[in-house]
Amino acid sequence: MSASADRPAVTYAAVGATQAPDLLSFPPRGFAPSQYTARIGHGDARWAYAVEALLDGGVYRGAGMTVRHRPAPDHVAADAYTPVGFDDAGEPVDPAALAPAEQVFTAEGRPLLRPADEITVGLGVRTSLWFPLSTRVVLLEQEPARVTLAMGTLPGHLLRGEESFLLERESDGTVWLTVRSFARPAHWWLWPAWPGMLVARRLIAARFLRALAGPIPTQRGPE
Repeated sequence: MSASADRPAVTYAAVGATQAPDLLSFPPRGFAPSQYTARIGHGDARWAYAVEALLDGGVYRGAGMTVRHRPAPDHVAADAYTPVGFDDAGEPVDPAALAPAEQVFTAEGRPLLRPADEITVGLGVRTSLWFPLSTRVVLLEQEPARVTLAMGTLPGHLLRGEESFLLERESDGTVWLTVRSFARPAHWWLWPAWPGMLVARRLIAARFLRALAGPIPTQRGPE
């Protein structure tokens, strides 16, 4: 995908590297990797809630952030890539394809993320967004018991790198979330603050895990 003035390229080269099995041992050169995994619940209701919260930005809102969604232009969304589908035995069942990515909304009217969509998170102060951090969906795969979402940093972000969320549902109904990332400061003058940024990354990842493990809202309120 070519960059343009309003659709700049992500700020790192190793797109998709959060999916590498050996990320923690062999991250992209110059980047610090991390991985956090936790059990977030059990059952169909937990799974449905976690998937929707992941794809409508609820995982960020639950971590205390304000979320701004910027959908991909139609000509970009129309080139969405659907990977090969596999059954439980590992046999391919659906071929890879380029097809329009349908826009889906939650019951509350929030759009679910599609490939190439962008979100900006930050501290919401009235109508303003302080300390905005922009990312783009660089990978989105959905299977019956597995959802993968990877977000890549855009210009203006304090970091360069990628963060992915992996939701998995085991055969007994247990739901797990894994947050993986690799990152480095986006500018030389941020390196003195890097130790503190590493601590902040751990705290934010813990908030993501708690966000999807929290009470499941119902029409009558949280339960």
